[in-house]
Amino acid sequence: MRVYIHIPFCASKCPYCAFGSFTDFSLVRQYFDALNKDLNHQLKEFLGTKKHIKSIFFGGGTPSVVGVKFYEKIMDLLLSYCAKNAEITFEANPNSAKLEWLKSIKNLGANRISFGTQSFDEKKLEFLGRTHSSADTFKAIENALRAGFERINVDFIYGTKLDSKKLLSSELEGIKKLKNLGVKHISAYALTLEQNTPFYAHKNYAKEAPILANFMIKGLKSLGFLQYEISNFAQIGYECEHNLGYWMGDEYIGVGAFSVGCVGKTRLYAHSLIENYINEPLFRKSEYLSDDEWSDERLLLGLRSKLGVDEKYIKNKEILEFLEKDKKILRENGRVFNKNFLLADELACVLC
Repeated sequence: MRVYIHIPFCASKCPYCAFGSFTDFSLVRQYFDALNKDLNHQLKEFLGTKKHIKSIFFGGGTPSVVGVKFYEKIMDLLLSYCAKNAEITFEANPNSAKLEWLKSIKNLGANRISFGTQSFDEKKLEFLGRTHSSADTFKAIENALRAGFERINVDFIYGTKLDSKKLLSSELEGIKKLKNLGVKHISAYALTLEQNTPFYAHKNYAKEAPILANFMIKGLKSLGFLQYEISNFAQIGYECEHNLGYWMGDEYIGVGAFSVGCVGKTRLYAHSLIENYINEPLFRKSEYLSDDEWSDERLLLGLRSKLGVDEKYIKNKEILEFLEKDKKILRENGRVFNKNFLLADELACVLC
């Protein structure tokens, strides 16, 4: 079992972000009261007394803008259900994750930290609505290391209207410095224009540029960050266990407003308004996935990652044989592996 906990509070709202977030901090205490009630209920319902939690991910929003004291009760409860060596990740922003916060959250049991850097270029940071500087990122990494974190991820965005090979070369130079400091995981996402965001009305803000994507992927590989999913790169042994669980189809509990869980083939949706969630933290809207929907999801997620996909989920066997002969995919021991993650969507369309 995996656990995702959504912390929807942010110091400011980035114009490209479609995740559920909220800049009014007046509801923090009420929200965490609801969060504790929700978590306690779901752990009892789905786990009982079993210590089966393999990974926990606190996402957002920005978990680092909330004081550590609010996480104490939650972490005590979660740790009582965790399997040995469970991965526990907190997302953070470089300018809000101060040394004392990092030390305290590490002492509570966190063992992985993920910083939303997005870029080292000051103009690009401004364009993306980020409120930190490149210097803030390096300071945050140094503080995370001082706090005792060995597993550190840094997020980047590419494919904006500002990006070019020259700019990405500069980003890669910054990533090289991060590697030298001890960062062993990088997430690099192509900018997508999401509905209901300020960026959505500006189609020129994003570049669909496979050349830039390949340039970034090759650059990260040259630095020793191996691509194990379309947007994730790590040194061997430092992949994100929580994300691997999603791609393998593991069950997971979603806790908090905007959260989604999946138990068996049933997807569970919490309220998407904070006030409604505070009033009804146990409410869930259920969506049962048909066999075809489950199969299609396994196919797409498997083709996006190094895990591959079981052949039983592939309906078009004739196309499968053609793609194997054309060396687009690899077949081994009943599993199919994609040799170019950037083609995952296209391959899923023709194989389903």
